[in-house]
Amino acid sequence: MIAVFKIALRALRRNILRSFLTMLGIIVGISAVIVGVSMGAGAKAEVDKRIASMGQNLLTVYSGNMSRGGVRGGFGTSPNLQPSDYEAIRKEVTGITAASPEVRTTTSVAAGNQNSFLQVSGVSAEYLQARSWNVQSGDNFTEADVRNANKVCLIGVTTAKTLFGENIDPVGQVIRIKSAPFTVVGWLEAKGSGSFGQDQDDVILMPYTSVMKRLSGDTRFRSIFVQAESPESIADVQQQITGLLRQRHQITEGKDDDFMVRTQQETSDFFNANNRIMTILIGFFAGISLVVGGIGIMNIMLVSVTERTREIGIRMAVGARGRDVLRQFLTEAVLLSALGGALGIATGYWLAPLLTKVAGFPTLISNSSVIMAFTVSAVIGIVFGFFPALKAARLDPIDALRYE
Repeated sequence: MIAVFKIALRALRRNILRSFLTMLGIIVGISAVIVGVSMGAGAKAEVDKRIASMGQNLLTVYSGNMSRGGVRGGFGTSPNLQPSDYEAIRKEVTGITAASPEVRTTTSVAAGNQNSFLQVSGVSAEYLQARSWNVQSGDNFTEADVRNANKVCLIGVTTAKTLFGENIDPVGQVIRIKSAPFTVVGWLEAKGSGSFGQDQDDVILMPYTSVMKRLSGDTRFRSIFVQAESPESIADVQQQITGLLRQRHQITEGKDDDFMVRTQQETSDFFNANNRIMTILIGFFAGISLVVGGIGIMNIMLVSVTERTREIGIRMAVGARGRDVLRQFLTEAVLLSALGGALGIATGYWLAPLLTKVAGFPTLISNSSVIMAFTVSAVIGIVFGFFPALKAARLDPIDALRYE
């Protein structure tokens, strides 16, 4: 077998440029497979990271959708979750450790000589627990602050930089929101980007009652965050919330819900669906490149059989059997494809980090994708090299010796 490989290598070295050009299709295809799979894996890892940053065992209840003029908006466009719905969830749903409604408004915020247009979110005192969010300085506001609609707030890292500058602890500072003074009681730890790519640290959190009574005038919520006790209890909590809200909203059997309860896994699956489509498309075009590369290998091997017809005749004349010739040419085809695969893997390893560095697109190369790519390249060598090898094995020794 070693002799067969030596002869195969010698045959490929005779025409190095031709061998490289033949491998080029395989190199491009395999590198595309590596990069495509790494892009899909990297995007999935980034989505999972962002979803996990929202909190542990988190469920989100979104308010009903809106239909106006024949145009349907998504869930949350028409708030219909009432404060009594939130209180009912807290009291009647078992297996939860924290719950918080959320109302949002965007308004002008001033601190010193800085004046910005920022997002303000109204939440409960349990919001930080539900979102697994800590304060790096100061404290969270209390349930008493919520009941009394006190003028207190927490601010994120980005907001603190915008209003007070770099590395300044904002706790104890007073900011003016719609001309009303609010005291900063807590400075939130950095959270990073959210599931939609938004900066989660560019936010002001305050009691939802303060937002509803003093800023927005809202009487209903767009969403409610609920934290389950454990991953195993998420499905049960989701079912309880769905049943409770259907009952409270008087939704009869057969009618659509005017709310949606989504788990972190469902949110992850929703965003990863696009990543899977992208990976499939890249894989499809990479597959086309591999087929073209395989056809190139078949073509060159047929040329090689023609060029070495007399050599094949001599081998058969001195005792080589058809299967020996078949094995020899098949080994050459597999070696050609495998070398192309190896170069393709090396190119993919180089391109994936370069894509992250240049375009900022997350990539993650897995061992399984490398093994799969190399296996595919070897299979291509067998499939597309078999016909030329079979043709060489079936040559008549006498006709082969006469060939000029």
